[in-house]
Amino acid sequence: MATTTRRRAKPAENAAPEPTQEELLHYYKEMLLIRRFEEKAGQLYGMGLIGGFCHLYIGQEAVVVGMQAAQLPGDSVITSYRDHGHMLACGMDAKGVMAELTGRAGGYSKGKGGSMHMFSREKNFYGGHGIVGAQTPIGTGLAFAHKYKKDGCIDVCYLGDGAVNQGQVYESFNMAALWKLPVIYVIENNKYAMGTSQQRASAGELYLRGSAYGIPGKQVNGMDVLEVKKAADEAVAYVRGGNGPMILEMKTYRYRGHSMSDPAKYRTKEEVNKMRSEYDCIDHLKSLLFTKGYADEESLKVIDRDVKAVVTEAADFATTSPEPDAAELWTDILVEA
Repeated sequence: MATTTRRRAKPAENAAPEPTQEELLHYYKEMLLIRRFEEKAGQLYGMGLIGGFCHLYIGQEAVVVGMQAAQLPGDSVITSYRDHGHMLACGMDAKGVMAELTGRAGGYSKGKGGSMHMFSREKNFYGGHGIVGAQTPIGTGLAFAHKYKKDGCIDVCYLGDGAVNQGQVYESFNMAALWKLPVIYVIENNKYAMGTSQQRASAGELYLRGSAYGIPGKQVNGMDVLEVKKAADEAVAYVRGGNGPMILEMKTYRYRGHSMSDPAKYRTKEEVNKMRSEYDCIDHLKSLLFTKGYADEESLKVIDRDVKAVVTEAADFATTSPEPDAAELWTDILVEA
């Protein structure tokens, strides 16, 4: 998949060191955890154990794993409703995430937020937001807080290709550029938004949407975790260096429909199969591990077994944890700062 770059301000371009065996295996395990977790979530949804909306991240794992690998403790993350993978990449416990999906008291939001509304102040993860594009001004506010407090941290704000035509996104771009806020806007372009092709819905290149505000942008192969990590390192250095915001457009692909209720009839099975067979991020990294002699089939099977055990434990916890008490309806309405 092609990578195109065009910038007004030039981010740092120091050559990145070759990833180590440990790093590559970490990326593999993290992506596999997200994949297996989402597959299990899909199963639980089909069994009626998860209600409401459920948007799976299967196919897009390289984006969040590569971005998270470039961040530092204290950096904040905010995203939209396709958020389970982001939580796991931030280090949130799979049991707490799955329990929130099933609406149980052991969930991160005590069973009251569900799939789209989970938070972890400990991990600096600020949601999970159900309104298209609404997380963008909040992410800009988080970046303002980092700058105001002079804590040296940045915000990574994820949004989809379907959100980029929202007016609030451009208000956020304008403010972030004016105040040189430390924020990376990551556009996860999975081509179809909520069901309409990006080519039919959005004119021009998405990574250039900040050009009017002087915000540099880069288009990245979001199906390759190493390409994502490289672009993330560059963007993080630029933003953390006090240069203001940057946009990364990740060209990625979701294998499932927009949500579990979407049959995805707007694309062909042949297209999905081609993406799975030729561009899958986990298979790509698996081949690289074999080529470098860093792993073999047996060692990766061990990782898969370990990951499946984590997911099975999470599912068991999520289906046995008690439902929230009715009194919880009156709690967490206000948060003490």
